[in-house]
Amino acid sequence: MHIRALPAPRLKSVPYGSDEQEKASGWQVSGVAAPWEIIVDIATLIGLLLGIILVLVAILMGGDVASYVNAPSVLIVVGGATAATMASYSLARFLKLPAVVMKTIFAKSLDPLQLIRQIVALAEVARRDGILALEGMLSEMEDEFLVRGIQMAVDGSDPEIIQSIMETELENLMERHESGKGMLDALGRYAPAFGMIGTLIGLVAMLSNMDDPSKIGAGMAAALLTTLYGALLANVVFLPMADKLAMRSSEEALAKTIVIQGVMSIQSGDNPRTVESKLMTFLPVAQRPTAEDQAA
Repeated sequence: MHIRALPAPRLKSVPYGSDEQEKASGWQVSGVAAPWEIIVDIATLIGLLLGIILVLVAILMGGDVASYVNAPSVLIVVGGATAATMASYSLARFLKLPAVVMKTIFAKSLDPLQLIRQIVALAEVARRDGILALEGMLSEMEDEFLVRGIQMAVDGSDPEIIQSIMETELENLMERHESGKGMLDALGRYAPAFGMIGTLIGLVAMLSNMDDPSKIGAGMAAALLTTLYGALLANVVFLPMADKLAMRSSEEALAKTIVIQGVMSIQSGDNPRTVESKLMTFLPVAQRPTAEDQAA
């Protein structure tokens, strides 16, 4: 479930994980609204808050909240997982982690059907006025990926070269996305591991001081808290966020693939109806417009 956070802004888009600041993107043709817009992913917020609230409620029903708070355990789990993740990536890429996390909350929403209709509108212009007519429309297109594709088509580049360049860019985009997701996956792996390390440290400290048997239970409880913290952070925060980024990456890859196929069809001079038929195959049958919708 999504809610709109802003009216559809027209901003350039740079994929998360790239060297530029990522912004929402959109492009317009003949007054048609841009398909890109910034949204707040309410599902992410609700999922995170609900998971935390349920754990807190369970703790309140079973005992004292204060007994579940242990600063050294937090230090071991959070600090250790962060340090291990930093060691796994370059510093420049690790410093982008906060921006990557924000992409699970503030995201670009794309309507693939709207994108297809806009590409079909470009195909109609190219079919009616010639592909060179699209050069005058480049200023209305703010999606740099689409602009580069149309520009190469207008310049008369070979279809094989256009397709190769655009597919290579898509592959590099997916690699950057995978790198951003990989940092959250790494946090999800390391947090439980450091939780276990903290538990072992606590057990060693407890067993080394067996003079007072009355303190054994409290020491054991404190030792087990690091395992609890690691499991909670991994399964309530880090791994769900990584899965959300994977979903976002798939959505953007689909959009880029539609653009590539659309540019190639326009470059080859396909009939707009043929272009539409080709691009509609990327959508599930349930999302494709019916004959009544097209007639309307």
